[in-house]
Amino acid sequence: MSDPLEQDTPHPLSHDLNGHFDQIGTYPTIGAFLGSDLYARLQEEIDRVLDGIAEGRFSRTAPDGRTEVSAVAWNLERGRKLEGLVEVLTQHTRFRSSDVLLLTELDIGMARSGNLDIPREIATRANLNYAFAPSYINLMKGSGLEVEASGDNREALHGNAIFSPHPIQDAHSIVLPNGKDKLRGREKRLGSQRAVVATIDHPAGPFRAVSVHLDAHSSQRHRHRQMKIILDHLEGTEPDLPTLIGGDWNTSTGNSRRAVYSILGFYRRVAMGVGHVLTYHYPYPERYFERALFRTLERRGFDFRNLNVPGGCTLTYDIVDLAQNSGMADWLPQWCFAWIKWALRNHDGKCALKLDWFAGKDLSAVQGGPAVLYDVLRDHGKLSDHDPIAVDFTLQSSGTFAQTTDPNHQQRRTRAQRPPGSARRQ
Repeated sequence: MSDPLEQDTPHPLSHDLNGHFDQIGTYPTIGAFLGSDLYARLQEEIDRVLDGIAEGRFSRTAPDGRTEVSAVAWNLERGRKLEGLVEVLTQHTRFRSSDVLLLTELDIGMARSGNLDIPREIATRANLNYAFAPSYINLMKGSGLEVEASGDNREALHGNAIFSPHPIQDAHSIVLPNGKDKLRGREKRLGSQRAVVATIDHPAGPFRAVSVHLDAHSSQRHRHRQMKIILDHLEGTEPDLPTLIGGDWNTSTGNSRRAVYSILGFYRRVAMGVGHVLTYHYPYPERYFERALFRTLERRGFDFRNLNVPGGCTLTYDIVDLAQNSGMADWLPQWCFAWIKWALRNHDGKCALKLDWFAGKDLSAVQGGPAVLYDVLRDHGKLSDHDPIAVDFTLQSSGTFAQTTDPNHQQRRTRAQRPPGSARRQ
């Protein structure tokens, strides 16, 4: 067998669009840009990049004979703290033993993260296979303090990825609609969130993995709509396999599509009682504010209750965190921060939210399997603004593909059939 390091596929996401970023940024809305002569000239290249999948095969060994599957989901906040992230990925027990990692918010060629190819860096240094789908071509360096990063963006890409020590097959992405016009705000971008879908060839049988980052600046209804699009896509994908969906679903309980909606929503929560909301709503968005999304998951056969820690929050907002506040200041007026500080005065200036989730179909959680890995940020510093989540499970069925010990069986399998409209590897 050839060295896995030699099996990396050519990078399909390089482009020459940077010279047009300033001009694109002058358009007041995405609609105005899409109707322009400039877009007509650049459309083919923009679509090629946003529809592309970057893949690499760097796993030297894959655990064999395992009957359980271990998964981790984590929002890496751009991957800016790469050295610390690699340390966790290669040394932390739950990460080292993971069969699939659903990672969101990764950069390729962004000044804020050192202009590195973060997915490839992780894959090569942790000896993992990976598939990355870009969500955005960034016209700027980012939001908040990120605009002060030295240097210029190169590829200027940001997106989501799947990593595994096992073979990854048929990677593609699902286009999700935007919650707001990406040319209207201070952080100007082309594209929209995309869920990454792939088949993991696990020793216990193949299963489908989906790395998901639902829109942050969106309403509960919009996040629900995005999840339904993912579920519709999966229902039209063959063969039928056990499926794990995981990532940052941004179940903040609020509508942050516009600043005024966020302000009105926060006022409502203050009226409900800050302590009440922090105790009974932010840790449990599925109970009331986001219940439509979770009810749809259950109606479509997906279990989330047994794959997550009940009330296990994964992001803590701190009123004194300069980075968090500078990012929020891009779309909230300054007087709001004094109000937030007042509302949280009896709670140490902090509030915790449950934003990150797993949901599975034809999976059975192992007893004691779900966990929020609070020790990662506690022991390794603030590598991200999110805590990682983990779960162990078994496959209820092996799907259409028969199990075999033949090491070459993967090449003889029939590739998954996908519904029209999904983006494929270049």
